[in-house]
Order: sequence, then C-alpha cells, then structure tokens
Amino acid sequence: MRVVDLDRDMSDVIPTSMSRDSEYLFERMTLETIDAALPGPGQRILDVASGVGQDTIAMAMRGANAMGAEPSQRMIGMARMFAEDKKIEMPSWVQCWSDHLPFATGSFDASICKGAMDHFDRPELAIAEMARVTAIDGRVVLAIANFESLSCRVGRALDDFRRDVLGIPVIRDRRGYDAPSDHFTRYEVNLIREQAGRHLIIDEFRGVSVGWGMPGWAGFLQKLPQGLALRCVQAFDALARFAPVLADVIVVVGRPRRSVNTSA
Repeated sequence: MRVVDLDRDMSDVIPTSMSRDSEYLFERMTLETIDAALPGPGQRILDVASGVGQDTIAMAMRGANAMGAEPSQRMIGMARMFAEDKKIEMPSWVQCWSDHLPFATGSFDASICKGAMDHFDRPELAIAEMARVTAIDGRVVLAIANFESLSCRVGRALDDFRRDVLGIPVIRDRRGYDAPSDHFTRYEVNLIREQAGRHLIIDEFRGVSVGWGMPGWAGFLQKLPQGLALRCVQAFDALARFAPVLADVIVVVGRPRRSVNTSA
C-alpha cells in the first residue's frame, strides 16, 4: 500500500537562503533540463513531478504548451498561484502519479523530470511512462543527483580517513554522499543508464557542476570576491561537461525506445 502526504508543499526542503555553489547548481540544472526539452511555440511538453510549477511556467514563458503532472494538490495550487501574474497562457496541471500518467501514447513532444526521480518509489515505471506519452521522435529529459560524484567521493574519503585513521567521529547530521531519508534510490551514472536505457534510446549524458557539497567548498567560495567565486564554479562546471560521471547532477537526454508501429 502506498502511503504519501498529498498535501506536501516542499516547505520542509526549500531553503530560505543558498550558498553560492547551490545557487549556481540549481540554476544550471534548471537551464540544462529545460534547454534539452527544446521548448518553443506549439511544443507540447510534460513536466513530471512538477512541484510548485517553476519549470512548467518557465517552459510556458518560452511559448510551449506546458503541462505539469503532480500528485500534491497543495503544490498544484501553489503553481497556479505563481503562474497568475505571468504574461503567459496559463499552463495546465494534472494531479497524478508519475508511474501512471493519464495521457495517451505519444501525447507530448517532450517530457522532463528534474530532481525528483530519486523520490519515486517506482522510478523505472515513471521512466517507462514518460517514454510512452512522448512521441517517438520526441525527447525525454531526466535530471538526477549523482551520489557517486567527485564531491561525494571526496567527502566519503575524508570521513573514512577521519574515522579510521584519526579516530575522529563524523559529527554531521547527514553526509553529502548519503541519500536523504525521503529518497528511495541512490542514483549514479551506471544505475540511471541501466534504468533509462531499457525505455529510452539515450542520446546524451550531460554533467552539471562539480564541487557541490564537498567539505569546505561552500565556505571557501563565500570568502572569495563574487566574480572570482563565479569563475571557480564555472571552471568546475566545465569539468562536469567533460566528465559527467564526476558531476553533481546528471542530465539524461533520450528518445522513446519503441517502434513507430507500436503503441507502447
């Protein structure tokens, strides 16, 4: 039996302020995900697990016919409120589960899911559903936290050294390489390739950011002049694009793996 909070509004996870590396990461992840979906006038794009609708609205502002799929009625209400003052055609939102999308096969030119896959209890079914509702020549875009990033590896190595060599216990409540309690899956490149590859013809793996969550990194950036801090995160982001396996976030871009003669 599935037990969830359908009134959740994300107030427990949305930070009131962010460090420089967090701001850069979330902005880049959003832009990379939306850009990969190629939103534009007349394009039908589905935002799966759309939350409070910021990405659905952003795609609508580019002229797309955007729709959000979200199980929380409270977050759908917040999304509609956020969209009201925008000079756009109001996006649509549908209350539904990601692994049972109430749309016909091939209904959308693209579908995206940003930062939510690891919260799903049946993530591969969600990928299969996104592939099903997307046209065979369309795009499916998944943006997922990488728990085997360079930052996670460095953090784990430092903690192992402190504990095993120096005998100093790790005192942080949650280590960056540990999946939070509301995550069902601890993703890394090989796992998402395996899951997505069964339902998508994968065209690209894009890496976003390196360094987020690395011990001392946020504090170091905060001490730098703003311009120099920006150049630092941009340089590390260039490394992520070159080697996605090291990136903080992996963006998967693919096409539905089904025949033009089949419906699923």
